[in-house]
Amino acid sequence: MMFVISLGGSLVYPKKFDKIFVDKFSRLISKEVKKGNKFIIYCGGGYLARKRQRLFSFIKNKYFLDWIGILATRSNAEKLKENLDINTYKKIITNPTKKVKFENDVIIAAGWKPGWSTDYDAVLLAKRLGIKSIINMSNIDYVYDKDPKKFKNAKALNNISWKSFRKLVGNEWKPGLNMPFDPIAAKEAQKSGITVVVTGNNLNNLKNILENKKFKGTIIR
Repeated sequence: MMFVISLGGSLVYPKKFDKIFVDKFSRLISKEVKKGNKFIIYCGGGYLARKRQRLFSFIKNKYFLDWIGILATRSNAEKLKENLDINTYKKIITNPTKKVKFENDVIIAAGWKPGWSTDYDAVLLAKRLGIKSIINMSNIDYVYDKDPKKFKNAKALNNISWKSFRKLVGNEWKPGLNMPFDPIAAKEAQKSGITVVVTGNNLNNLKNILENKKFKGTIIR
């Protein structure tokens, strides 16, 4: 089975490159590959992207800032690729619309161009391949009805429609935006009939999702 994972940069690079998490994630993917599963893994930019964008925040050009974030996703993707000792495609994929021969067990992908997050890239690639679900891993376990950092009574949601989710996140993409799933990607996923599973950094939980078992997270569809 082919899985698409949008791996949040907050997990790969929270404050620095998290080799412990990446090693554990890589071992899990390796075990799943031995079962016959294949993966496309999109890497986000995380703190590395936001740190670099802050350094150049005096440049009021969102496309330039987006490029800084894109390069951070590619840096994280290269580090992840180095940790995978399985049959991984030789290059980091950046263009989700370009045809690639899927002869490998794992393909690592990163940001493409300004205005497009790795979430959006993942949706486009899943759509092109006819894959109807994406696993979105980040530093939060659920989608909440309001910002849990601001509201103590924020409620975790097990299920939410795309229409309701889009009301929560709005419709605008900004460089360095930190949301469970970006607004432009959400719009395209809704249009394409793609389901997204939002979950946190617990790898046992990811294993449950891959095995279609009970898990902690939010299903958006």
